[in-house]
Amino acid sequence: MKIVIAPDSFKGNMRSPVVCDIVRRGLLSVLPDARVVAIPVADGGEGTTEAAISATNGTFESVEVNDPLGRPVTAQFGILGNSRTAVMEMACASGLELLAPDELNPLKTTTYGTGQVIRAILDHGIHDIIIGIGGSATVDGGAGMAQALGYTLLDGEGRDVPRGGGFLDRICEIRAGRADARLRQTRIRVACDVTNPLLGPNGAATVYGPQKGATPSMCHELENGLSNLADVWRRTGLLDHTDHPGDGAAGGLGAGLRAFCSAEMVSGAGLLIEITGLEAQVADADLVITGEGRTDSQTASGKLCAVVAESARAAGVPVVLLSGALAGDLPALLEPFDAALSISAGHGSLDACIVASHDDLFFTAQNVARLYTLANRTR
Repeated sequence: MKIVIAPDSFKGNMRSPVVCDIVRRGLLSVLPDARVVAIPVADGGEGTTEAAISATNGTFESVEVNDPLGRPVTAQFGILGNSRTAVMEMACASGLELLAPDELNPLKTTTYGTGQVIRAILDHGIHDIIIGIGGSATVDGGAGMAQALGYTLLDGEGRDVPRGGGFLDRICEIRAGRADARLRQTRIRVACDVTNPLLGPNGAATVYGPQKGATPSMCHELENGLSNLADVWRRTGLLDHTDHPGDGAAGGLGAGLRAFCSAEMVSGAGLLIEITGLEAQVADADLVITGEGRTDSQTASGKLCAVVAESARAAGVPVVLLSGALAGDLPALLEPFDAALSISAGHGSLDACIVASHDDLFFTAQNVARLYTLANRTR
């Protein structure tokens, strides 16, 4: 029998390759003769680069850049096995994971490091870039990224505007004369499954600002700054509107990538499934297992695990979801999945669940294999 494992990361706990390894070992402890194919997947957030490189036998590259507060940090990007496409996560340079809880402040944080990583990729002679934009610590509309790529952002007196979301309201002029000319010959795809616009009640500042440390008054200030930036984009012809699905992702970096880099927004889940060749592996599988850290109503609405399930269902293959926690309308989860299981063994706190997660995931994978064996005995 052939079993395909295609999980997302269990965010804040296990990256998808680790999940694959644990599930694989659990299955083989019960079904030693099974052919288990592990395909780590991602949706543009945590684990995107690792999943793409693993699937294509690519390579990792490191570069010294600035973190969200301007400090030096080593960031990684990947070059796919075809040597023509690079993949990166903005979070490697501008992500929440680089800051301590008391350092979160989107008025100060910047995407400058993200722009530095893009320049490093261009220095490798690559003109096809995939950027995952999950996990950002910023709400600067990609202004910092633009400054790293050579754009000049000026205030009303012709002075350079400082970096950080708190200075967006000062931008009066954007000059592209010194912008990296290689951008014009570069295709940039933004792997993103967030559909929020840049502004308004569903926009970058209001919805995502608090996750990055913004107080209500800071969210108001960031909204005003992003609104000003959008006006300057329109005035200079860089962007005609900021209501495109995904413009509000990563604190407005989605819109910034469209404005400054002519980037196109694509489904992160769909793109990674294409890169990893998942559909070809699923075609002759007997069972597909996917998973994520927490499952709720959003999962069934196009998130990565549901996209994996769609591929399995299209091939007529049963699919099982393993999740760190199940919440919301549980019966609805049985529409995309043939079974949805929580790996939690009833631990008293989230910290305790995380500590025991490896053992719990292994045990749940064993149970899936045992149930599969029992089901086949009764046929």
